[in-house]
Amino acid sequence: MKVVALVSGGKDSCYAMMKSIHYGHQIVALANLMPVDDSVDELDSYMYQTVGHQIIIKYAECMGLPLFRRRIQGSSRHLELGYKKTEGDEVEDMYILLREVKRQIPSVTAVCSGAIASDYQRLRVESVCSRLGLVSLAYLWKQDQSVLLNEMIANGIVAVTVKVAAMGLDPAKHLGKELALLNAYLHKLKESYGINVCGEGGEYETLTLDCPLFTNARIVLDEYQVVMHSSDSIAPVGVLHPLAFHLENKPDDRSLKTQDKIHDICMQKLGSVFEVHDSLEGFEAECKPLDCTYPIDVVEHKFNVSRTNNMNTFSICCSLQDSCSDLQEDLTIVLRKTESELATFDFGWENVLYIHLYIDDMNKFSEANETYVKFITQQRCPFGVPSRSTVEMPLVEMGFSRAYVEVLVANNKDKKVLHVQSISSWAPSCIGPYSQATLHEGILHMAGQLGLDPPTMNLCGGGPGVELEQALKNSEAVAKSFNRSISTSAISFVIYCSKNISLSERVDIEKKHETILRQMKIFDSQKGKKYKTLEPVFLYVLVPNLPKRAYVEVKPILYVEDGADEEIETMTKSSCSKTSCYWGFKQESWHDSCIQKCVIPGKICVIILSITSELAAKISNDSLPADYVNNNDQHSLPKSCMEQLSKFCIYLLDKVIIDNDFAWEDIMSLRFYIPVSLQMSVELIQPMFCNALFELSQISQREVKKVEPIFNLVPVIGAGRSASSMDDLVTCELLAQKS
Repeated sequence: MKVVALVSGGKDSCYAMMKSIHYGHQIVALANLMPVDDSVDELDSYMYQTVGHQIIIKYAECMGLPLFRRRIQGSSRHLELGYKKTEGDEVEDMYILLREVKRQIPSVTAVCSGAIASDYQRLRVESVCSRLGLVSLAYLWKQDQSVLLNEMIANGIVAVTVKVAAMGLDPAKHLGKELALLNAYLHKLKESYGINVCGEGGEYETLTLDCPLFTNARIVLDEYQVVMHSSDSIAPVGVLHPLAFHLENKPDDRSLKTQDKIHDICMQKLGSVFEVHDSLEGFEAECKPLDCTYPIDVVEHKFNVSRTNNMNTFSICCSLQDSCSDLQEDLTIVLRKTESELATFDFGWENVLYIHLYIDDMNKFSEANETYVKFITQQRCPFGVPSRSTVEMPLVEMGFSRAYVEVLVANNKDKKVLHVQSISSWAPSCIGPYSQATLHEGILHMAGQLGLDPPTMNLCGGGPGVELEQALKNSEAVAKSFNRSISTSAISFVIYCSKNISLSERVDIEKKHETILRQMKIFDSQKGKKYKTLEPVFLYVLVPNLPKRAYVEVKPILYVEDGADEEIETMTKSSCSKTSCYWGFKQESWHDSCIQKCVIPGKICVIILSITSELAAKISNDSLPADYVNNNDQHSLPKSCMEQLSKFCIYLLDKVIIDNDFAWEDIMSLRFYIPVSLQMSVELIQPMFCNALFELSQISQREVKKVEPIFNLVPVIGAGRSASSMDDLVTCELLAQKS
């Protein structure tokens, strides 16, 4: 991509340019924001470094690039973490500046910045980029600051301190000193006082005088003045005010020929400086969300709609019974119906925590996404957009429409959303209206992670095992943002596997998953990190296709406990059952082989129930052929057998729920994965589970089922607790939480 670089003059923005070039992008212009008054060194700004701004004008000549500058008219007015367009805010100066760059250089598609740890700054850059249709590049984001500082120095960034404001840093001694000379001392201060060695806490600021990108000349600071802002005896604050400087030309035989890369920028002279004033009338580059208020009469259609009973956090599932035979049209109608279901509770998309998007053809992913973004927008979700998982499922084969949506809904807006739209080396970006993770009432719902290399956003080559390893690394990066690890805090893993993976590769995936989690635990323990270790449940699902034709997609759910001394139990077994015998079923020793569970007493219960052909023979030996084996080939299952299996599933779920002091009213989500090889339609299977739940309500005299179904049927190629045997006849996934 062609990139405009936001430059403050500091080491971070310069190294961000170098990293952007390293990952194949092309810097075609520079952009800088400066004070209205040239004599002022520093503004009271949460966004911009301005110390040393007098020298930035020379960057254009040093790099042979056009430099666009704007004087900061606004101030910090919108102080909430997430930014909304606010008149008079200093962020609007960045918008006007970058909009002018885009007007003069239409080929610009991305912006790079030196954000390392500040969500406040990153979110504002991302907001401006979103409005202008630009991609944010933040290759320093969440990187280890000690490693970064050493890399900057090793890669030829020559920067001097222009502000100090931390314990151990003395303006008289440390201003104007090169970073290379201060490196060891900064690390010593980190050990002594816990400072950020890259200055992310405002401990110091720098001005880059030379780096490999300065192909024409380096800057020489001839004379400066130390201006004291505070003479505090513990942490005095001072800035460097440049008085005289000049350029020192570099030889022509340089390794990086900037001019060769930017011949098609524009007709302007290289190294020109443009001052951007107020916005030009008649030019509107802001990208506005498409209006989706066009009328769609959902009454004309028949739907499959289900909702779980939990009144605090519940799932709504929706699909069409009468498909329009077009994915976009089906998805539009399903999303509109979901919207109307939310409205019955006086809710909107802002109440949605997570969205499972099932489509019948991954080749039409872009079309599905185009429809999706018309409904779920930043404007409609001011507290953060939902996390999402998108998977191709064999929907039509089981009688579903071409698009199927499941939303997890909260009756409050007390959620914490992690939505990083910038491309970085941290974890894959979520440029659209879906987030990496959503934390709500102690449960962290993570978006499905592919094996994407974060800085390039390309799938890692090397096969399914390599993709899985990268997907787990990406998941771990997201978990670390919440001070957790997937190796110790996960309560469940759903691993979607493409049908293009061979059986031997599936076995390798499962082994690698176990190995990586074990290595993560060891690594954290060696670093002295103490997490309470949970034993998660595992579910492997075989699907036709995944986004980007990936081999695997990993979807973890984590428990983020709110008490340091909280009791945690996992994989508990009850010595006796509190449930009665229903439909002739009674407690058997082999029942435990059907169940995986992770229980946090009084709070969370996760259950995976697997019914294999072998177990089905024990459950329904009068109706299942003795030689019946499900190997994902087409084998119709007798209706009487499925009826028995549906009752057994409900019986066993009820047993585990009651034995662990939970209730059906606590269920947030309940899915039954059914292989299409059974050749049974949703119209046939859904009533079986509904009848079983109704009968349970009658027999137990407990309210288990309401009018609509409380479960979601998901058609799959196969599913199971093991990657090597995704051949269950029925697989159930249940998540419950006490209010």
